[in-house]
Amino acid sequence: MDTVVPDVIPRYFEADARRDADAVVALFTDDAAIVDEDRTWRGAGEIREWREGTASQYSYTTQVLGTEAVGDGTFLVTGRIEGDFPGGTADLKWRFTVAGGAISRLEIAP
Repeated sequence: MDTVVPDVIPRYFEADARRDADAVVALFTDDAAIVDEDRTWRGAGEIREWREGTASQYSYTTQVLGTEAVGDGTFLVTGRIEGDFPGGTADLKWRFTVAGGAISRLEIAP
């Protein structure tokens, strides 16, 4: 990663690579939100639902290409996923908002 970021961000990608739902959920604040595929998941229960459902439909690997700070506590990570989903490759952006060492919001979009 190009920018110094809170360690919760690389820990997110590590837990995601292991497909470890417990570890992923533990990285978020109690009232966190994830926006992915035009839907919002709020709180630990819905984040677990997202991780075990939408986010686990396909096998994939993630290559982080860059990171930049875009505001107070907000970081934009760019990368590419490759896997067994339709098209096989997608360039994505993950916009993390971090508060108190945990992720309070994550937006994932092309």
